[in-house]
Amino acid sequence: MAPPLQPIYLDNNATTPIDPQVLEAMLPYLRERFGNPSSAHALGEPAHDAVERARVEVAALIGAAADEIVFTSGGTEASNMAIRGAATMNPARRAVVTTNIEHPATDACCALLERAGHPIRRLAAKVDGRVDAADASALIGTDTALVTIIHAQNEIGMLQPVADIARQAHAAGALVHVDVAQSLGKIPVDVDALGGDLLSIAAHKLYAPKGIGVLYIRDGVELPPLLVGAGQEHGRRPGTENVPYIVGVGEACRLARAALAEAEPRMRALNARLLDKLTQTVPGLALVGHPTERLPNTLNVLFPGVSGRQLLACCPGVLASNGSACHADSEEPSAILLALGIPRDAALGTVRLSLGRHTTAEDIDSTATLLAAAWRGLYPANLERAAS
Repeated sequence: MAPPLQPIYLDNNATTPIDPQVLEAMLPYLRERFGNPSSAHALGEPAHDAVERARVEVAALIGAAADEIVFTSGGTEASNMAIRGAATMNPARRAVVTTNIEHPATDACCALLERAGHPIRRLAAKVDGRVDAADASALIGTDTALVTIIHAQNEIGMLQPVADIARQAHAAGALVHVDVAQSLGKIPVDVDALGGDLLSIAAHKLYAPKGIGVLYIRDGVELPPLLVGAGQEHGRRPGTENVPYIVGVGEACRLARAALAEAEPRMRALNARLLDKLTQTVPGLALVGHPTERLPNTLNVLFPGVSGRQLLACCPGVLASNGSACHADSEEPSAILLALGIPRDAALGTVRLSLGRHTTAEDIDSTATLLAAAWRGLYPANLERAAS
């Protein structure tokens, strides 16, 4: 089968295209409505109002109040602000509980705190890609400042038992930070249902531009700012607001809320179709992680006998990744897969296929055909090399 004229984009967990409606909403604030939201004149006031309308839309998507929403430069800044701020609020509580399958933004924050003397305790994920909430009780104590956990793991798509762990954290007097960058817009995300006191959001995973993020801070949590400067964002995040991008994330949240009821089952059906077709055409293909406790759009599979990077290089008609895009330039296997106990050689064969709102059934069928053909072309050669 000849590759499609346009490659099939199945790397939506890495980033998403800007939705045309999002771009349309942003354009006036890149052109004629360029005012500073802090300016009390005819150009400043519309900019201020646009920021506040966006705040309302973000809050509505996660079941929050508008004044609990803080705009940042991205998900990484939001997570840094949450984790580093919460860990230093109370000298009597310095410990942080996390997992061994976090996004690098969380992992690096915890490593930084660990070097500064904060105890960091890590829940180990099981082979199905999920941590066990029952294991958390041994790690959470009266010295715990924060429990930080990813809602949906970005490489494998596994959903974590956040609410169960949050209840234990709150019973011990600790705060809870949840990274919802991958789950938001794909499944329902509600701050009260999750039990999160702090939530970090990356807009570019939600069909909005890169370079804008959100931190939800529950009312009553006095989180210290990461940066110092003027008093924007109620003194929580100084710096002149990026109005066009804030408008963009607000519109993206509005669109996601309107589409969620239809989008989730559609993604789940397409995902199941892709796994079924790949299983039929690639003997020995293995699904990574729990079969049901997963994002509806994410499929991480192990192709036997090949490296995922090699496979994708031989299949230019499919744009996917062989690990997290944050460190996809390495030939080393994913640290996440190794943490699950997957052998190194098998982990090298991983491919992450993450569907998006523009993915069609035709895309799914073509992807399965193209990947299976590329695998068949490589597999005999790999077997011969292994035997020599």
